[in-house]
Amino acid sequence: MPHKSNALTAVVVKNAKPGRYGDGNGLYLFVRSAESRFWVFRYTMPGAKMREMGLGRAGAGAADVTLAEARERAAALFKLVRSGVDPLAQRSADSAAAKAAMQDAVVRSVTFRAVAQRYVAAHQASWRNLKHGQQWVNTLATYAYPFMGDLPVGSVSTAHVLAALGPIWNTKPETAGRVRGRIEEVLDYAKTVDLRHGENPARWKGHLALTLPARSKVAAVEHHAALPWQDVGGFLTALRGQAGIGASALEFTILTAARTGEVLGAQWGEIDLAAKIWTVPAARMKAGRVHRVPLSEPALAVLANMQKLRTVDGPDAVIFPGGRASKPLSIMAMTMVLRRMKRGDVTVHGFRSTFRDWSAEETHYPREVAEAALAHTLGNKVEAAYRRGDLFEKRRRLMDDWALFCTQAPQVGNMVSTHGESAMA
Repeated sequence: MPHKSNALTAVVVKNAKPGRYGDGNGLYLFVRSAESRFWVFRYTMPGAKMREMGLGRAGAGAADVTLAEARERAAALFKLVRSGVDPLAQRSADSAAAKAAMQDAVVRSVTFRAVAQRYVAAHQASWRNLKHGQQWVNTLATYAYPFMGDLPVGSVSTAHVLAALGPIWNTKPETAGRVRGRIEEVLDYAKTVDLRHGENPARWKGHLALTLPARSKVAAVEHHAALPWQDVGGFLTALRGQAGIGASALEFTILTAARTGEVLGAQWGEIDLAAKIWTVPAARMKAGRVHRVPLSEPALAVLANMQKLRTVDGPDAVIFPGGRASKPLSIMAMTMVLRRMKRGDVTVHGFRSTFRDWSAEETHYPREVAEAALAHTLGNKVEAAYRRGDLFEKRRRLMDDWALFCTQAPQVGNMVSTHGESAMA
């Protein structure tokens, strides 16, 4: 049974036996043992059951609540009850407000740059390669961070986005489009993790589209400068006069009609010399699918030369090493070969166009065979759904003819098809 409410003393608080002792104004001392004694405020709101609210451990220690302090707290709570305020409900509301204020402070302290870094870290495993992640970082650092990098991510507005995009929208439309999309993804990510609220200021449809002109209206698509297919034989002869691994990599790129990144990342484990096949893994392909490349005799000759220079064993060893044997050539290596040859009128990637033009104008191979050789994705979804094969044997004949053309440079007007392909093949 509870004791009657009597004014307590410090001595009673210290020596009280287990039980409950009242002090008035709803203040009670609860004693469980000599080491366990604490203060409780008991009260009843109109129409509700009695409630209890802990006020702390009773005692004289540094972390304890003294009798005087307990009385002061109880008196304040008693006034709240008399004014119609439930102390426990008030404490919950105060705690929620403090938590919200802390969350707001956190949101205000997290910058756009920090969220972008978190986004990259969360998604880089799903990207094709490290280069893609680096492109993300570089474009944001160059074009977005100067205008919003150090701003709280929740404060980024349309004005900031336009300030970043405005200087490059008309001069670098392709880059500007990528920057806009990446800003939009970072801000969407921020909203998902509760670091910002409201509409995304970088969204295009129904927002920036009303302010900025469509990129297709800004500038015509810029194509990579390509060598006329009629000149490829003479070019390859000159290229073979160049020393260095970069020249070998460029010759291999031309003979396989591959992309620069596919060649630079090529490893010996991807080459089947007996079957004359180079299998590029999906992780290094633009379309994200494995691509088999038939190797012509001239392409195999390039590999044979690189095999003589090989200093690193194992399937992971790169075919065209750079300054260090375990690392691939720089992405600029082949471009530097063109510069040494004083061929600033062409680009490495442009040789894919050279191959495509030759195939269209000088052979009878069907369009889809050449497109498959270039690892292009079919634009027609219905056609893509029904075509499961990769036309490999047809492509082998095409690449053999391409290599023959490159190395023998036949005269313009001679239709090349040593394997007898017809237009309906």
